[in-house]
Amino acid sequence: MKKLYTFGKYLKQKFHTTVYKVPISIPGFTCPNIDGTSARGGCVFCENESFSPNLKQKERFTLNLESNENPLLEKQLESLKFQFENTVPYLKKRFYAKKFIVYFQSWTNTYAPFETLKALYETALTFENVVGLSIGTRTDSITDETLEYLAELSKKTEVWLEYGIQTSNDKTLKKINRGHNFANVVDTITKTKKLGLNVCAHLIYGLPDETRTDWEQTFNDTMKLNIDSIKFHPMYVTKNTLLAKEYFEGKFIPINEKDYIDILVWSIKNLPENISIQRMTAGVDTLLAPEWCKYKNEQMSHIIKALKVNGVKV
Repeated sequence: MKKLYTFGKYLKQKFHTTVYKVPISIPGFTCPNIDGTSARGGCVFCENESFSPNLKQKERFTLNLESNENPLLEKQLESLKFQFENTVPYLKKRFYAKKFIVYFQSWTNTYAPFETLKALYETALTFENVVGLSIGTRTDSITDETLEYLAELSKKTEVWLEYGIQTSNDKTLKKINRGHNFANVVDTITKTKKLGLNVCAHLIYGLPDETRTDWEQTFNDTMKLNIDSIKFHPMYVTKNTLLAKEYFEGKFIPINEKDYIDILVWSIKNLPENISIQRMTAGVDTLLAPEWCKYKNEQMSHIIKALKVNGVKV
């Protein structure tokens, strides 16, 4: 019988205690397909506030890889400390967490001048009981300099790069206004793994016009990239997104719960034993559709039941 290998189990085995990720949202960060570098308007599903409890507002001044100065750095460092200090007590009380990984979650957290990134990462590592970093980013938004720096940093602490792959279908990537193709994903993740860094891949099942065949192909293509961990997401619709407009116009029909659980269970059963699972579904406050994504606890109950029925020990 296959056993569910979660990221929590990985962390417990490595650090011999309970380790939790502290989600952080840095003001002034953005994405290359929002600021016009790769595209404009962002991904069709992008409402970044929905992904993070610590993102409260957007900043007019935003950074990119070509920025020569950063007048927000002091504010960013203050925000980093404030968010960490205000989130940790909850994690300690709710989950009995003892150690922490600072998770740079919202927006593209390598899309800024190198010195800014270095200051943020190294400051995060000075916080009490922090054992590492997890950095959410895009494969078209990280420089060789940053990768090499993180590879050196990983010799002393836990370092993860979380890449939003979403799909391996180039037609879909263009349709969702991603701003890069799958070849870019392959190139960047290959480079990241050659440097010895940990990689967590994000996949979305239910993207516009995709079928079960596309989902299985994306999964199989991702497995060839030697990743270390994975997050699965259903494609849901939130307020203030381009996808919401398509949904209201009847041009997008969200994935149903049965289809999502079927492909999720198939993926987990075919997942190599060494790849941990960081997420199996999601739910957000600004949800428009589908209705079944509204209650995460209920979703998890259905998922766990399906996994057990299909021979996966939870």
